[in-house]
Amino acid sequence: MGVSEASSINERFEELKAFDESKAGVKGLVDAGITKVPGIFICSSEELDRDRQNSNEPTRTHFRIPVVDLKEVRFQRAEAVSGVLKAAEEVGFFQVINHGVATEVLVGMLEAARGFHELPVEVKEEYYSREVNRKVKYGSNFDLYESSSANWRDTLFCVMGPEPLDPQELPFVCRDITLEYSRQVHKLGTLLFELISEALGLKPDYLLNMECAKGHCLLSNYYPACPQPELTMGTTKHSDPDFLTILLQDHMGGLQVFHQNQWIDVPPLSGAFVVNIGDLLQASLYWGISLTY
Repeated sequence: MGVSEASSINERFEELKAFDESKAGVKGLVDAGITKVPGIFICSSEELDRDRQNSNEPTRTHFRIPVVDLKEVRFQRAEAVSGVLKAAEEVGFFQVINHGVATEVLVGMLEAARGFHELPVEVKEEYYSREVNRKVKYGSNFDLYESSSANWRDTLFCVMGPEPLDPQELPFVCRDITLEYSRQVHKLGTLLFELISEALGLKPDYLLNMECAKGHCLLSNYYPACPQPELTMGTTKHSDPDFLTILLQDHMGGLQVFHQNQWIDVPPLSGAFVVNIGDLLQASLYWGISLTY
């Protein structure tokens, strides 16, 4: 390693450390009035070029991820099972509507998440942590010191199960709605695991018996306005290392999924959740079904 390279690495580490120790997150940078994106957030030219190329593909808008309607799931369960199977096989993503989670809970959760992230720094910093075992923590980029570029995003992370979370650990501004949202979405997750099990020709409780729904976490992501959005990303490409992700988008959108070698927009659908079949579920199904059959 040359002297200049070592100096650059040390300089970057000091920038990361200063950002981390501020406990203010990306929102703190915006509140400070920055006009340029700090170097630690700038993506490589290769990644940016790839995204520009995909965003110019005219075929990208010709595909829409499937929508599964759960309104009549009790009476027309076979139709819902068929929809889940088709979506899981062909895309790995789908949206669910008429899922039973109350509209006021969806709206309240989005408002509460924004409310937390827009609190003064001196209030939020109480929750700022990189401790692995802490159940409720706020931060920016869990892999801040390992990634090649930081994402333009702050996150409130809450471990809601399997052990019940003490409500007092949650920030007051989002405490009650977080508990109710978690309860209702966990119920939806249980139903989805049943439908996926049936879609695979298994008993409804197959995945539940594998304890796929035993624990769950709630992440509230916040993406402040960026002065140079062409240089960074709110979330870089990744796969979810869990069993199942149930995502609630706000009206701003921006979510994309990679399908048939191109990035596909997932426009917000009012009242819907985006469901992602995670890596762990795929691995568990491979192991479990092979063992069963």
